[in-house]
Amino acid sequence: MYLRFFTAGLFLVICLFPSHGESATAAGQRCTRVAPGVWRVRFGQPEELTPIKFQEHPPRLEAMEKLQPVGKIPIDPADIGFSTSGRGAALKVPMTENERFYGLGMNLRVFRLKGKKIVRVSDNQTTDLGDSHAPAPIYVSSRGYGVLVDTARCASFYFGNLSANRDSAADEKESRDRKIADGVEELYRPRGPGSMFVGVDVPAARGVDLFIFAGPDLRQAVQRYNLFSGGGFVPPMWGLGVWYRASAKLDQASVMNFLREFRERHIPCDVFGLEPGWHSGCYPCTFAWSKMFPDPDGLLGETKQLGYKLNLWEHAFTRGDSPLYKPLLSWSGDFKVWGGLTPDFATAEGRKIFSDYHAKNFVDKGVSGFKLDECDHQPLSSTPWSFPEHSRFPSGLDGEQMHLLFGPLYQRTISSIYRDRNQRTFGLVRSSGPLAAPLPFALYSDAYDHRDYVRAIATSGFAGVLWCPEIRAAGSVEELYRRLQTSVFSAVTQVDCWFLKNPVWKQINKELNNEDKFMDDWQRTEAVCRNLLELRMSLLPYLYSAYADYHNSGVPPTRALVMDYPDDPAVADLDDQYMFGPSLMVAPLFAGEKQRTVYLPKGDWYDFWTGEKHVGGRKIEVSKPVDQIPVFVKGGTLLPLAKPVEYVSLDTCFDIEVRVFGSAPKSFVLYEDDGTTFDFEKGRQNLWELSWDGKSGSVRKTSRFDGPTRYKIVGWKRAGEQ
Repeated sequence: MYLRFFTAGLFLVICLFPSHGESATAAGQRCTRVAPGVWRVRFGQPEELTPIKFQEHPPRLEAMEKLQPVGKIPIDPADIGFSTSGRGAALKVPMTENERFYGLGMNLRVFRLKGKKIVRVSDNQTTDLGDSHAPAPIYVSSRGYGVLVDTARCASFYFGNLSANRDSAADEKESRDRKIADGVEELYRPRGPGSMFVGVDVPAARGVDLFIFAGPDLRQAVQRYNLFSGGGFVPPMWGLGVWYRASAKLDQASVMNFLREFRERHIPCDVFGLEPGWHSGCYPCTFAWSKMFPDPDGLLGETKQLGYKLNLWEHAFTRGDSPLYKPLLSWSGDFKVWGGLTPDFATAEGRKIFSDYHAKNFVDKGVSGFKLDECDHQPLSSTPWSFPEHSRFPSGLDGEQMHLLFGPLYQRTISSIYRDRNQRTFGLVRSSGPLAAPLPFALYSDAYDHRDYVRAIATSGFAGVLWCPEIRAAGSVEELYRRLQTSVFSAVTQVDCWFLKNPVWKQINKELNNEDKFMDDWQRTEAVCRNLLELRMSLLPYLYSAYADYHNSGVPPTRALVMDYPDDPAVADLDDQYMFGPSLMVAPLFAGEKQRTVYLPKGDWYDFWTGEKHVGGRKIEVSKPVDQIPVFVKGGTLLPLAKPVEYVSLDTCFDIEVRVFGSAPKSFVLYEDDGTTFDFEKGRQNLWELSWDGKSGSVRKTSRFDGPTRYKIVGWKRAGEQ
């Protein structure tokens, strides 16, 4: 279905823009304008099965038309080198000396791209080589364009660090000029005009399609890519609340006691996740309830009554005694993982078998979402656990290609169940890839470095994916607070205590926690955590509006500062601060830090907590108490903050106080729909335009959604007022 749907869509797009047509260059390329500000350049004979062939959502052409018009392709196809060999295909994409590059997927270790990077799925990025949970062969440039290499291969990218053969006289002169005293780093630096290209090595391929996205700046290049992917998804309102995952050893009675305690102690929580113990067998999975959960229908009924959404952990590798095993046998790869089948989600048959079972046994009974684990890879391990690269699948994909596509195809298989029922979901996934912006999942990882987690929030914005910097453990109460603060200002706020019997705020020590031995002052720790989780709930209307903008304009809800300030050299390498929605800049503190340096771009900025004004274009030193995170608000902002609720229901109406930052704030558009269905795509939505005239605020509402209102403006307050 995906292949047929998008191929027809791409043909329509090409027909809509006949003015540029298709042309052939001397090097054999064919260049076609395929969407507003997007060109496809074809080299040789591309492989049949590539990411774009499995794209589910068509480009959002009308939204792309609203971006700043671009007259011509930002890279002349005639300047792109292409060659093939027994190894595969190679490209040389021109670049300039001072050009900066970002992207190639969400990355925990790499921010600005330097040197060789490999687009390869890996479950743990221990080096800066570029392995990722979301490898995407797209990069964006400080010159205001993006390049997507449409391949599912483990492509290698060399950003200006290759030197080609040149005139021998020039080589001799450079050799004479080079001095040993320059040092090792200088000796290894690429030299000469031969390094002024991005080299791309695509194994096995005899051709490749490049998709080039015009800016005119870096931010709009990212927007075009996200809109070309189908636009960012809008999660259900409850998906932006608080998530909690409990110990995998809890049985049904223990889970219900847990959930009742949360409500009794007023701990905000929308989504409760069950870990592997709910399966009758896992690694590989049976997808059948275990004896620990004797009454799953009763469990689903009770969780719903208490206002929770239930999320189930699984991975796709299918156990021999699973009801899915025999139906999937003919639609799986030729190698098992942990003794289980690897379904081929690139086939309509494999997808249907898997999705029909999940629909009947889980979704139609009330399961609101899934956590899709182990769809990544461990290629650098001496004992890699996943299927090998030479695997073969019924769709025609080999193992190398399937590794890059497995996560996105798995997501589409699950999300299609909910879309068919006009029901939105929000889940978690261990791997994603290119063109993933419309997929209703956020990434997570078993890596656990706090600084890497913050860097991943920044890098995720370049690739059309979302990141969940979950909290699993902490070496101190201070670390628990600092990690939770980062999570509050992220795509998903999740506490994942799958190995703790009790909530982490009762006892941070694993052994003592599981022995029911709590910290002496655990109630105080709980109170601080509760306040932070309530802060998350107060941000929901603001964040929901940011996701609507992600869908409509392609602006990621979380992103690096360089995307908003592409002409400011001070943010070029800034990976420990990020934008959260249109107006909040977050600069997390880490355990053990008393203060940190924060860079404020040009303009006025206000401390979120105190309202203190700071003039931008400079660095400042910031300290915050252990229960606060440095957050700054752009001058000229109207910030809607809601009275916290413990969970989001169908009839939740947020009481909103609008904070006013600056003397002449711009209007803010507060987005509203029913919060659960896809009816907003048919226009059933409201826009609340908040305005401030210098003395008082006003609201103008456009109505096409006839359901109960979700917002009530109860007051306006200038920043800094008590």
